[in-house]
Amino acid sequence: MNVSQPNLEDIELQLLLEGIYQYYGFDFRNYAVSSLKRRIRKILHAEELATISELQARILHDPDCLKRFLLGITVNVTSMFRDPSFFLAFRQKVIPLLRTYPYIRIWHAGCSEGQEVYSMAILLQEEGLYNRCRIYATDANEIVLQKAKSGIYPLGLMQQYTQLYLQAGGKQSFSEYYTAAYDSAIFRATLRENIVFSQHNLATDRSFNEFNIILCRNVLIYFDSVLQQRVHQLFHESLCTFGILALGRQESLRLSPFADRYEDLDKREKIYRRLD
Repeated sequence: MNVSQPNLEDIELQLLLEGIYQYYGFDFRNYAVSSLKRRIRKILHAEELATISELQARILHDPDCLKRFLLGITVNVTSMFRDPSFFLAFRQKVIPLLRTYPYIRIWHAGCSEGQEVYSMAILLQEEGLYNRCRIYATDANEIVLQKAKSGIYPLGLMQQYTQLYLQAGGKQSFSEYYTAAYDSAIFRATLRENIVFSQHNLATDRSFNEFNIILCRNVLIYFDSVLQQRVHQLFHESLCTFGILALGRQESLRLSPFADRYEDLDKREKIYRRLD
C-alpha cells in the first residue's frame, strides 16, 4: 500500500510557526500559506539559509533574527491616501454622520508605518472633526510602529503623495502638513496629538475599547478563513451600534458570519455600517 509522503516544507513551516508562537507569542499559524511561503523564501535568501528548519533554529536562539523575520513576514506596503477614491467616499458618506457625534473613537488596525493614519488625521482636520477624535493605531510589529510614531517619511515620495491627496479631495496645499529636512518629510506634530500608537496582534489579542470607526484595509487578505472569521468577530464586538467598518478593495463581509449585521454605505469602497 502506497502512502503519500508528507511535504517536508509544509512540516517545517508548521514547526517554525508553532515555535515562534510558543516562544515569542507571535501567531502566524493562520496566515495564508501561499503568501507565507513566498515571504519566508525571501527571508531564507536574505539570511543565507537553505531550509526552514535552519531558520527556526536561528530565530529561536537569536531575537535579532526574529526582528528581521517580523519585518519580512508582515506586509508593510502602504502610502499616504492609498486608494484615494476610498478617502473621497469617506469624506462624502461618513463625515456627515460623524458631525453628529460629540466624541469619535477610531481604531486603525494593522496601521503599518502609519501613512494612512496620518492621511485620516489630515482628512479629519480639514473637516473640522479632529479635535473630537481619538485614533488608536495598532500593529503587531513594534518596528513599523516606531516608524509610524516618528511621522518621518522619504521626501522623494511627497510628489506622489500630493497627487493622491488631491484625488482624495484634499482642500489645502499638501506641503503645509510637513516640513522638509534634508531627504525627509517630517509631518506636523499636531497631527499626532490625538493618535495613540500601540502594539496589538489581531491573531491573538482581544478588543480593548468600543469604537465608532474601525479601519482595517488590505490586511485580511493575508489571513486564512479561520483567522478572518476571528477578526470579523473581534471587529463586530468592538464596534458600537451604527459604527463604521472599512475594509480593503479585495476584502468584503460576503463570507463573514456577520454579513447580515451590516449595511453598505459604499459597496465599491467596502465601507459598511453596523446595524442594531
